[in-house]
Amino acid sequence: MTLELPSPIAAYVAANARLDVDEMLSPFTRDAVLFADGRRHEGYAGMRALFEEAVIPVKAIFTPDTVRHEDGQVVVEGPAHGDFKGSPIRFTYRFTLANDAIKALEITA
Repeated sequence: MTLELPSPIAAYVAANARLDVDEMLSPFTRDAVLFADGRRHEGYAGMRALFEEAVIPVKAIFTPDTVRHEDGQVVVEGPAHGDFKGSPIRFTYRFTLANDAIKALEITA
C-alpha cells in the first residue's frame, strides 16, 4: 500500500528509513519544534540531538500505514521497528506544515 504523504513528510520518512540525520532534518523549518518522550526539542540542534541519541543507535525506523488530516494537522500512524525493547511499537506522528515544510511534530506511542 502506498500512502499519499505530503512531500515534506514523505522526505522525512524516506530519510528515516535510511537513518540519515541530515536528510531527516531537511524537511523541517529551522525553528521547528518536535515533541517526543515528554520533552520539547527545538530547532535543528535540538532535533539532531534527539535523532542521534534515540533514533540512530537503535535503528528506529517508522513505517507509516495510515494518514489522515485532522484539526489542521497531518496525522500519520504506523509501527517503528528497531533494536529496542518492545519493537515494533505503534506510533502516532502529528505533523504541522507551513510553506511546504514541517513546522512542528508531535510523536506519541
